[in-house]
Amino acid sequence: MNSMLHFKKYKTFAALSFLLIISGCILLSCNKSFLDRQPISRYTTDNYPFPSGGGVYDQYIFAAYSSLRHYGVTSYAFVAATSIRSDDADKGSSFADGYPYLSGVDNFPVPPFSSMVNDLWNAYYGDLIYNCNLVLQKVAQDSSGTPESVKASAMAEARFLRGYAYFTLERLFGNIPIIDTVLDIKNSVVPQSNPAKVYAFIEQDLQYAAAHLPSRSGWDPKFIGRVTSGAAWGMLAKVYLYQKKWQQAMDAAATVINSGQYNLSTPYADIWKNSGENCSESVFEIQCYADANHPSGDGVDNTGYGCQYASIQGVRGIAEGPQHDLGWGFNNPSHYLHLAYEPGDPRLNSTLLFCPTKTPTIFGETFGRPEPNDSIYNMKVYLGNDPSMRQSVGNTQAWWENVRILRYADVVLMYAEAANELGKTNEALDKLEWVRARARAGNNAVLPRVTTTKKADLRLAIQHERRIELAMEQERFFDIVRWGIAADVMHAAKKLNYTAGRDEWLPIPQAQIDLSQGVLHQNPGY
Repeated sequence: MNSMLHFKKYKTFAALSFLLIISGCILLSCNKSFLDRQPISRYTTDNYPFPSGGGVYDQYIFAAYSSLRHYGVTSYAFVAATSIRSDDADKGSSFADGYPYLSGVDNFPVPPFSSMVNDLWNAYYGDLIYNCNLVLQKVAQDSSGTPESVKASAMAEARFLRGYAYFTLERLFGNIPIIDTVLDIKNSVVPQSNPAKVYAFIEQDLQYAAAHLPSRSGWDPKFIGRVTSGAAWGMLAKVYLYQKKWQQAMDAAATVINSGQYNLSTPYADIWKNSGENCSESVFEIQCYADANHPSGDGVDNTGYGCQYASIQGVRGIAEGPQHDLGWGFNNPSHYLHLAYEPGDPRLNSTLLFCPTKTPTIFGETFGRPEPNDSIYNMKVYLGNDPSMRQSVGNTQAWWENVRILRYADVVLMYAEAANELGKTNEALDKLEWVRARARAGNNAVLPRVTTTKKADLRLAIQHERRIELAMEQERFFDIVRWGIAADVMHAAKKLNYTAGRDEWLPIPQAQIDLSQGVLHQNPGY
C-alpha cells in the first residue's frame, strides 16, 4: 500500500473558514440566497465562532470535511466510477476524450492499471480516511481536560465521515483493508477484509455517530454544514438496505422521517438551483464555495474551497463562445434513461438537458451540439450554474455547486423498499406516493398513484421510482448491483462487455498491490 496513505502531512490553513465549505446536513432554509453567503475570508484563528467548550479539534475535523471536495473523492474518478458505469449515463464528449483515464468505465472492464481507480483509492484512504483517523487520534491523546461531550461530538463527526468513506469504498471495490488508526511505517500494509467485516465496521461508525451527533436543529446556524444524527441514521438505513437487513433499514429510515427535520416541500426542479442548496430535502450535502478571489480551487490538495463535480459534467460548449464553456461534457444521461420516464413526468426536464436546445433554458440560453456524441447533458448540474454566479465568481464551470449525497426522498424510498420486503404493503405504497406526489407537482394527469399489492410488482415500481427520482445522482449502478439485475440491465443498454462476477466491483489498483508486495489481492476476474 502506498506509504503516502500514512505519512501525508497535515496542511495548516491560514484561515479556519470552513464553515461555508464543509459538508453535511444543513441548518438554514433553502430560501436563503446563495449570494448571501459570507466570504470564506471572514473567519480566522482569532475570531472563529467556536461553540461553548468546543474548537479544540476543529482544525482536524475541518480538514476531514475538506477532503470531501478532493478531486479523487467527489470529482472526476468518483463521477466515472459511480455514474458513467451505469446504464443511465454515457461517457460523453468526443470518442477519444478522457482516455486512457476513463478506459473501461463506459463498456467494461476497467483495467487494474487504471489511474482512475488508483486515484479513488489514494484519495479515500490517503486523504479522507487519514484525516478522520487523525481526529480520533487527537481526541484519544487529549489529556487537557476537554469535556467528554466535546470529545464525543468530534469523534462522531469523524466516524460519520469515515463510515461514509468506507461505505463508498466497499461498494466500489468490495474486498478492502480496514484502517482505523494513523499507522506508522512498520504497520503500513493492512490485509483486505471481506465485505461482511467491512459492513460491520461501517455500522459501528455510523451507530456511534447517530448516538452522539446533534439533530439538524441542534447545531447553531453559524455551523452550517456539519453532519447530524439525521445524516447518520439516513446513511445507516442505506447500509442496512445493501445487506438486506430490512427491519433495521426500515427502522433507521423511520428515525429520519419521524424526526420532523426534513420534508419534501422543495419543488423537484428547485433542489439543484443555488437557492435549493441545504434546503429541507438535504440530509447529507458536500459544501462548496467560490467567489472572485477563489474562483475555483485546487481539487488535488484541497487548498481551494470549490469542487469540480459540476465542471466534469457541464455543457462542453466552447465552440459557441467562452460564456458557454460550462464544463468537460462527461457523464451524459443516456437515451435509455430518457426512455425510462413515464409520459409527462416533470422530473425529466429537471434532469435531462437536450442539445441542441429547442427553446431557451431557464437562464435564457441555447446550446448547439458541441460534440458528435453529446445530445443530452446533466440538467441537475446546469441548474446550479447560474449566469449571475458565473459573472460574480469569474468562472463558468460552477466550482461553487454543492454535491447532494443523501436526499430525504432517497430515505423515503428506502423505507418503502424495506417495508415492501417485510410485507408491509400499505406503508410501502404510502411512502412511494409521497415521492410521486411531489414529482407530479399538482398535475393529477401524470404519474398515477401506484396501487398494486403484489410484492414483486411493487418491488419493480419502487426500483423504477429510485431510478427516476435519483437519476444522475450516483445511485443507479450500486442499485442494480445490489438488486442482482446488473448484467441484464447493462446488456439491454448495449454495454455488452459487462461480465457478472467481475464488473460489480472495480479492480484493486495494481499500483497498490505492487506497493503492498502481494499482501493485497486482486478482485475476481481481473
